[in-house]
Amino acid sequence: MDEARGGPDKKKERGPKRPRKVSPTYLENAALHYLKRYAATKSQLQRVLLRRVDRSIKFHGGERGEALAWVEALVAKLVRNGLLNDEAYAQMKAHSLRASGRSTRVIAQKLRLKGVPAEVVAKKVADATHEVSEEDAARIWARKKRLGPFRTQPGTREENRKRDLAALARAGFSFGIAKKVIDSNPA
Repeated sequence: MDEARGGPDKKKERGPKRPRKVSPTYLENAALHYLKRYAATKSQLQRVLLRRVDRSIKFHGGERGEALAWVEALVAKLVRNGLLNDEAYAQMKAHSLRASGRSTRVIAQKLRLKGVPAEVVAKKVADATHEVSEEDAARIWARKKRLGPFRTQPGTREENRKRDLAALARAGFSFGIAKKVIDSNPA
């Protein structure tokens, strides 16, 4: 059919998409679009915006210092307006990770990687631990991964005991808690 229109069946080859030139308005729109889709911390949003700035400067040229000032001002504005809140993010993330059976160590590590300040991490992890104990979280994790008493074939439980203990240890649980959960009866 394409030949009838006057040309062979060829697709246009396109290169990589050109980045837009950075401006304060562009950065604000990009930040708002990102925050509509994802919950984020201040440092996460800064990283996203700085990647855009770097791509734009590499392609269009320009002054990185000026763009950094725009990013800093924008992040401060979003914090003032309540669109960025590290404490609320940490609370939500710690609660959801704990409910899914993650250990205190894993929760703290994930929050630190997202750029949440250490004192906020400690407070929110303690709150999450207050709601769901470490042993209950280990039991949830074992049930999800079908370890120990939650194995589908109970006959293989004893031969996989070491493997199950190691899996809980890799998930950040202490040996004592892992042993208690793996050696317990199914609830």
